[in-house]
Amino acid sequence: MNMNEKQEKSLDAFRSFVGSEYFTRKDILNFTDETKTHKELGVIKPWFLVDVCEKVDRGEWKFPEINGVSTIPVVTEDSTVSLATHATAARAETTEMVSNVIEFPMNSESYVPAKVNGYVKFGHYNDVKTIKKSGNFYPIFITGLSGNGKTMMIEQVHAELKKELFRVNITIETDEDDLIGHYALVDGRTVWQDGPVTMAMERGATLLLDEVDLASNKIMCLQPVLEGNPLLIKKEGRIVRPKAGFTVMATANTKGKGSEDGRFIGTNILNEAFLERFPITMEQEYPSISVEKKIVTKLMTNLGCLDEEYAGKLVDWADLIRKTFYDGGVDEIIATRRLVHIVHAFSIFKDRMKAIAMCVARFDDQTKETFMDLYSKLDEKVSMPSDETEEGETVLETAEEKEEDHSPF
Repeated sequence: MNMNEKQEKSLDAFRSFVGSEYFTRKDILNFTDETKTHKELGVIKPWFLVDVCEKVDRGEWKFPEINGVSTIPVVTEDSTVSLATHATAARAETTEMVSNVIEFPMNSESYVPAKVNGYVKFGHYNDVKTIKKSGNFYPIFITGLSGNGKTMMIEQVHAELKKELFRVNITIETDEDDLIGHYALVDGRTVWQDGPVTMAMERGATLLLDEVDLASNKIMCLQPVLEGNPLLIKKEGRIVRPKAGFTVMATANTKGKGSEDGRFIGTNILNEAFLERFPITMEQEYPSISVEKKIVTKLMTNLGCLDEEYAGKLVDWADLIRKTFYDGGVDEIIATRRLVHIVHAFSIFKDRMKAIAMCVARFDDQTKETFMDLYSKLDEKVSMPSDETEEGETVLETAEEKEEDHSPF
């Protein structure tokens, strides 16, 4: 509301006279009847407020706000001439207070993921793309074993469609402040910072809850978000309405029921009401042999270490281990991500067996030796490393010294 100096002075005096957020015609009449006070303050009759203030009821209006806050100065009984002075001081005090609580500026950075050169589409890629392309609010829950490309699939769908994606890696410690937003102290001022959920809603982006089965019951603060409803930010008293295009996608190694075999320690049993907010669940499998070989060979090409024979043997080796895992023969598995690690190691060391040995060293000794021994039986060009000599040199078995037994384990 634009006012001249005399009108501002009148507003301050009248607001102090009323002592409330609201005023009526009777208040204006009572104020103007105070002829002595009215003249001493040098103010005009406040009837102009009727035309510029918000009408809340018949014959009742609401005072305008100062910096988003309604200010009602408190005046002592013996104050007459100080009415306007006190009101002005209150205005200054309120302005100073409000200036110390500011809203963090909206980040203008683009959250569209980068395209991965040579990415191979498989699994539910087209389904995720169809959902996002529709523009509908349609939460999806994607589950599957670790390292089978769930998160990358979602990222690459958004990269192709040039849509923004806000990825939040969930842990047991993730709470409402991390997701919705919080106050932070910046340069001595209290600053409100929107969280990824709020930003995704306001920008019509996708919210990705990665590893959501690690969450505690604090994730329940997202219930209205998962229903597509407006979100009330309690600490700010602000309502955030989802912009067109906003949706939620979640990835997990389990189906939200915990991990009975202990492979995914830390995963929790998610609240049934939370899980029910996801209309569909997609079960992501490891890629087929042909698709996985294409993934490995494309990566080798990008890294300048193409070896199609090695790529084929790596994929066959991983597939055999997975089949044995599903049959209960081994407790570990070679994921697609592990094959990617091996290819990267091969591009650096140019040694097939060394690349495998370094990337399976994370497993226990027995599993590591078993996996390496299996690969040596599939690839006649490599040999199992034996114990190191005193000089630190590695003695390799020759191909002729290998056992004739070609059983996997």
